[in-house]
Amino acid sequence: MTGIIVRLDVMMAMRKVKGRDLAARIGITEQNLSLLKSGKVKGIRFETLAKLCEALDCQPGDLLEAKTPDTS
Repeated sequence: MTGIIVRLDVMMAMRKVKGRDLAARIGITEQNLSLLKSGKVKGIRFETLAKLCEALDCQPGDLLEAKTPDTS
C-alpha cells in the first residue's frame, strides 16, 4: 500500500522542540499538531507545511516520506 509517512515527531526530537511550543509558533492547536504527528490527517495546507519547515529549519522532505508498496 502506498501512502505518506509523517516524520514530524522525529524532526521535533532532533530540534528539541516541544509540541506546545511548536503549535504556538505556527499558529495551530496542540491537538491538530498531535493529529499531524500521528499521520491521522488526510491533508496539510502548504502554508502550514511552510510554517513547520521554517520553525524546524528543515525541508518538506524531512517531514514527509512516500511509503512505497512492498513488492516482495
